[in-house]
Order: sequence, then structure tokens, then C-alpha cells
Amino acid sequence: MPSRSSARLAALTVAAVCSAASTVALTSPAHADSVRIHDVQGTTRISPYAGQKVTDVPGIVTATRTYGSSKGFWVQDPTPDDNPATSEGVFVFTSSTPKVAVGDSVTVTGTVSEYVPGGASSGNQSVTEITKPVITTVSTGNAVPAPTVIDEDSVPDVYAPQGDTAAAGSVNGLALDPSAYALDYYESLEGMNVQVADTRVVTATDPYSELWVTVKPWEHRNRRGGTVYGSYESQNTGRLQIQSLGATADFPKANVGDTLEGATTGPLDFNQYGGYTLVASKLGTLENGGLERETTQKQSRGELAVATYNVENLDPSDATFDKHAAAIVNNLQSPDIVSLEEIQDNNGATDDGTVDASQTVNKLIDAIVAAGGPKYDWRSINPVNDQDGGEPGGNIRQVFLFNPERVSFVDRAGGDSTTAVGVTKVRGKAQLTVSPGRIDPANAAWNSSRKPLAGEFVFRGKTVFVIANHLNSKGGDQGLTSQYQPPVRSSEIQRHAQATEVNAFVKDILSVQKNANVIALGDMNDFEFSETAKILEGDGELWSAIKSLPRSERYTYDYQGNQQVLDQILVSPAIRRGCDFEYDSVHINSEFNDQISDHDPQVLRFRP
Repeated sequence: MPSRSSARLAALTVAAVCSAASTVALTSPAHADSVRIHDVQGTTRISPYAGQKVTDVPGIVTATRTYGSSKGFWVQDPTPDDNPATSEGVFVFTSSTPKVAVGDSVTVTGTVSEYVPGGASSGNQSVTEITKPVITTVSTGNAVPAPTVIDEDSVPDVYAPQGDTAAAGSVNGLALDPSAYALDYYESLEGMNVQVADTRVVTATDPYSELWVTVKPWEHRNRRGGTVYGSYESQNTGRLQIQSLGATADFPKANVGDTLEGATTGPLDFNQYGGYTLVASKLGTLENGGLERETTQKQSRGELAVATYNVENLDPSDATFDKHAAAIVNNLQSPDIVSLEEIQDNNGATDDGTVDASQTVNKLIDAIVAAGGPKYDWRSINPVNDQDGGEPGGNIRQVFLFNPERVSFVDRAGGDSTTAVGVTKVRGKAQLTVSPGRIDPANAAWNSSRKPLAGEFVFRGKTVFVIANHLNSKGGDQGLTSQYQPPVRSSEIQRHAQATEVNAFVKDILSVQKNANVIALGDMNDFEFSETAKILEGDGELWSAIKSLPRSERYTYDYQGNQQVLDQILVSPAIRRGCDFEYDSVHINSEFNDQISDHDPQVLRFRP
């Protein structure tokens, strides 16, 4: 996911915002003494005064932002109109520390702008602002307008309207209908003083002092307190990001399932990293929900345990080796085979041509032994320098760990960064031409992305083919709060091509040996209900085993209040139908503020 830098990009006028989508007719401003905040905000997402100067707009200061590059204050009209579509609040961008105080009655003269967090190319909605302001303080010490309560009764169950096809799918020009659509409802409160109460945390506090709550306690709730994202039509309308206008040191360190007891109150803002955000002047009190990290069941002697674990850019300089090792030994119960994703080279992000990762892997193996686990062996293939995406210089790759006391690796020479692994038939059984090997590494589907690593293992005399994957990330996709509805998922194009290649390779194995044990696993960077997953599964060549879990337990990642599947273990028909298996998404990271990776590992146990 993209970095959450707090730097403010230059404000864009409505002409820039809408140039690619539609032409918005700008009305002439009314007489200065009749323009109020609800006139500035208007009944669509774009102000009818965008790009124009307004004079002496009155209101009460409800909050000030004195930090970062988006300094300013929120002002709200204490005399609202009777139109629920028009917000009574607006942000005044001062660029320097504002000289007003909460409770000041002011008039503001300035230029109305539509600021797009992340820039117009992001597809984000815009924030209506008054810029280059001249502020007159009329009086001080006034009561702040009472906050509008956001709760399960006020937020509609439908997330967003369908975008205007004549405007490239943008909703910017559509009249707001806050009683019908959640995004319209939040937009109708943009800049206003709002309040949530006794809300459950559904995404833990992150390093940027942000968390997510839900105002709909039963909306796709799971037993551990989160909200599950189960389809493109279930965006979870009750999600709301919480930040604070106070010191970051005072921000609560919350986990999923905790509660912000009492009222959390402040202006409703919109930002690049999550959309509508309550920027709290007053935070509720954190009530610990008691969430604990999970431990999976130990595999029996006759069961093969195969796991996938994204260790998030692990390199020798990291301080997380002991914690990762403890997780593998204790929470995952020392699986027989572990596919690791995001193992970096020996000097991490230093971009000096180093591609070897032996120091990184061996440091983890030693830590596992120190934690009481087995002495794993490992196999991998070094990538070509700076050709597999990820953090520049890091050369992330997939690595197989395996316990040689339980499973053996079939080494077949010839596999390297540019040689494609193939499938041959030997005595009626499928074999890899090289092991380990990479799937079609020269194919354009893998440009600036990780190439799948295939390996041949033997467990109790049975061959198991394992394909470790880390497909193209979702970077560049439009967010759920985009002005374009439905949002464009541009990253799917490459991921679909990659899924096609992986499925074709599995078909090659199964065409030689119909009953072969094949596992394709890793960070697929897509949901179990996605087209990517359908392409991987093909015509039954594979099946995503996380679908064996109840829908409420299908998640490996927690992003912006939505618990979702990114990591998957897919199995061939021989594993799915021919034997018993158990699947476990082991929640040790995604729900916690002190996570060592943003992904939860997955474990499959079966009898080959």
C-alpha cells in the first residue's frame, strides 16, 4: 500500500479537477452579504463558487489545525439552512498557524478552491476550501455549533451512487442524496462538527496515529471485532477514520475490537489515505477489548503443514527477527514448508547491485532455532538486480523454508533468475525440469514484479509441488472513496496476466499427472472473490482453500476498516477432494497496533 506522507500537494481548482471528467458550469457569485457556507458548499461535491472570490462568509470557528502543511481552521454556520445536502462547515486554508481560536465568530473573505488530496490523477474526491483568506473576528467565546451525530441510523446502507457515464464515471456533478448513499451522507457533512460515540475499533492504530472505527456495530462483524470485506458490493458503510488534532503521543494505541468509549468529536475532513476522517478535538476513552494473537493447531505426524508468510521487507538490519521466529515456532507451530514473501537482499534497500539474501535468510533460521524451532533448510533464486519491484535496492523475493527432518527438497540443477521451469513426464509422473525454478521469468506479465518460485518436495514418499507467489500489488488503484464509482482497479491488468501464467503452469503439471499434489500460495494481492482468484482457479485446476472458512473468518489483512483476503493458499483437486485438510488464517499481525508485518500468515494441513 502507498506511503501515508502528510505533505500537502498544491490545491487544484475545479477546472483542473473536472477537466478529465466533465465541465462544470460555474455560477456568478451572489451579493457578498448573502453568501453563507451552505451556499459555498452547494448541493454537489463541487462548489458552485469554485475558483471565485467570496466575501464576508460568516461562521463560528469549531477547530484549528496548527501542524503540518495543511494549517488552517474549520468554520461552521450556526444558522443552517433546511437542505440536508448542503454542509454548514468549511475548511479555511491559512498555510500558516491560524490566529483565530475555537469559539470565535468570524467572517472570511477568500477564494473558493477544490483541493484534491493526492492530486487529480489519484481519482480522489476534492475538499471544498476557502483559500488566501482575509479573516475578521466579530466576537470571541461563542458556543460551538452542536456536533451532528453519526451513527448506524444516520448512515445509509448503500455505499455510493453509480458515477455519471457522461463524466467518465465521476460522481462530482451528481446532486447529493445523503439519505440514500453513505458517501453522499459523509460529503453533506464535510467540514462540519460531528460526533461518534462508543465506537468499536476495526483497524488498529497505525504509525501515523490513525485508526478506524465503525458506527455500525453489526455490519459484517466477525468474532474478533473487525468488519469483513466480502465482495465489491459490501464496502462497509459504517467505517470512519479517526485522527486527532492533539499531540500524536497522546493518541490511543488501539487494537481491533477495542472501543472508543464516550464521545469522539471534531470536524469531518477528507484525506488521501482513507477519505472521510473525523479529526478529533475530543477523543473517546480507549476500552481494551482483550484481543489476543492466535495459535494454530500442530500438524500430526502424517500431516504436511504448508504456510505462507509475508514478512514485510525483511533485511538483516531489522529488529524483528526474534519476533518473526517466535511467530513461526509458536503461533504457526513450525510448519513443514514455509513460503516467505518480501525477503530482501543482504543490505536491504541499499541499491549497490547486491542480490544475494543468504544473510537475511540464515539470520531468520538461526532465530527460529533459538526460539526452539527446527533447523530449517531453504531454497530460493536470486532475482536480477532491481527487476522484481518492491522497495528500490531491496530485491525482494520468495524463499522456501523447509524442515529437513520432515520433508525433503528435490534439487534439480539449472534453475536461475532467467531460466523458465518446465514440466516433464517421468515414469508416468510429473517432474519439474529444474527445482527450484521460476515460472516464465521473461514474460512481460512479470515486468517489475516478483516471479513465482516453483519447487518439488517429498513428504513420506509423496511428491508435492509448491509454487510461491507474490503478485503485482494494488498500488495505483483508485480508493473506495474515489470520485469515480465504481473505482478503477488498474493494477488488475498485470495481476490477471500473472494469474493466467500461474494457472497455465499448474495445468502443465496436471496434464501430465492428473492426481498431482499442487499448491500455489503466497501474497496474491487480491481477494478470494476477485477475478484474479477466478483466473488462478481456472476450470478447477486450483481452489482457494480460505473459502473453506466461514465468510466472517476470511481475512489476512486489515486496510481502512475492511478486513480482507490478500494472502491465499490454492490447492489442486487431489488435495481438495482426495483427502482431509484444514485451513487456518492465523491472526497475529493485521489486527494489532504493534504488528511485525501487515499480513497474517496462512497454514494448510493435509495428508498427501
